[in-house]
Amino acid sequence: MAAENDDIERQAEKLFVAPPARSRGVHAVFYIASWIFFSNLTILFNKWVIDNKGFRYPVILTFWHLLFATIATQILARTTRLLDGRKAVRMTGRTYLRAIVPIGLLYSASLVCSNIVYLYLSVAFIQMLKAAAPVAVLLISWAWGVETPSLRRFMNILVIVAGVALASFGEIDFSWPGFFFQLGGIVFEGLRLVLIQVLLTGDERGSMDPLVSLYYYAPVCAAMNLVVAIASEGAKFDPSDIARAGWGLLLLNAAVAFLLNVSSVFLIGKTSGLVMTLTGILKNILLVVVSVAIWATPISQLQCLGYSIALAGLVYYSLGWDHIIALVGTSVTYARGGYELLSSSSRTEAGHGSASDYPFAVRRGTAMGLAAVLVTILVGGFLFGGSASQIGTGKTWSA
Repeated sequence: MAAENDDIERQAEKLFVAPPARSRGVHAVFYIASWIFFSNLTILFNKWVIDNKGFRYPVILTFWHLLFATIATQILARTTRLLDGRKAVRMTGRTYLRAIVPIGLLYSASLVCSNIVYLYLSVAFIQMLKAAAPVAVLLISWAWGVETPSLRRFMNILVIVAGVALASFGEIDFSWPGFFFQLGGIVFEGLRLVLIQVLLTGDERGSMDPLVSLYYYAPVCAAMNLVVAIASEGAKFDPSDIARAGWGLLLLNAAVAFLLNVSSVFLIGKTSGLVMTLTGILKNILLVVVSVAIWATPISQLQCLGYSIALAGLVYYSLGWDHIIALVGTSVTYARGGYELLSSSSRTEAGHGSASDYPFAVRRGTAMGLAAVLVTILVGGFLFGGSASQIGTGKTWSA
C-alpha cells in the first residue's frame, strides 16, 4: 500500500515544471461559503428538476453535469487565459493513466455504492454511517502523507461524527451487503478527495491550478459516469423527457453544477479534502436550520442535541480553543462598548497575543456568520414554495 501511495505521489510530482508565483490569495472562508452555497443550490435545483420537471434520471443528470464541465473547460482553455497553467504541466499518457484516471474510477465507484445502498438500508441508518466520512478521509490523508497525524484532531473529528450520528439516529434495519456498500462508498469518496488534494498540492516545487485539474479529470469522470448511466438508467430513459424538462433549464442546471465543481476543486486546493468533508456537515446543519425556520419542520430533542454537538466540534476545529476564548472575550468587550480599553490593554498583557489578534478572530467569526446567513436566505428564497423535509438527505452531484 505504501509503495502504491509513493508511486501515485511521484506521478503527481512529475506533472509540474516550475512552481507558480505565490500570492496571498483569498481567505479560506470565501471558498467554504462558496462551496456551501453552490452545493445547496445544486441539490435543490437537481431535486426540482427530478421531482417537478419529471427528469427522473439522477445518474444521467450527473453525466450531463460532467459533460458540461468538460466542454466548458475546453472552451475556457481556448478562449481565455484562465487555464494557461496547463502549459506548465507535463501530461504524458502514463501520468494521465496513473494520476487522473483513478479519480474517475473512484468517482464512479462512489456513485454506484451510494445508489445501491438505498436498496438495503434505511435513510436514517445511511446518514448515521455517512457520519463516519470525516474519519475515513482523515485516516486516508494520514496514510497518504497529506495530513500530519494528531490525536487531538482525531478526537475532535470523533466528536463531530458522534454528534451527526446521534442526530441521524433512527430505526436500524441492518444489512451486511448494505453496510459494505456504504463503507465502500465512503472509502472510495475519501480516496477521490485525497487524490484530488495530492494533484492540487503537489510538492514543494509547485502545484496544479484547481481549474486546470478540473480540465484534466472532468472528461474521465464523464466517461466513467456514462458507463454507469447506461447500465443503470439506459433501458428506462425516454428522450422526450429532455424536451419536457426543457433544454434551457437543463443548460442552466449544468451551469450551476459547473460552478459547484469549480468551487469544490478550489476548496480542496486551498484547504484539504478533510475540510471539504467537514464543510458538508456544516452545510447539512444549515439546511436543517432553514427547514425549521421557514417551514417549521419538526425536529426532535435528540436531533437538536446531536447537531449542537457537531456544530460545537466544527467551531472548535475551525478556530481552536484559544481563538474561541479570544472571540468570546472580545465579543463581550464590544458589547460593553470597551473596544478602546481592549486595544490598549492587549498591548501590555503578556501571553494573550497582540491587539490585532482579537479583531482578526472577530472578523473571521463575523465572516462565517454572514456567510451562513446569506446561504440561509438564498436557499430559503429559492425554495419558498416547497417542502424541506428531505433536503438534508440530498446528494451533491459534483466531480
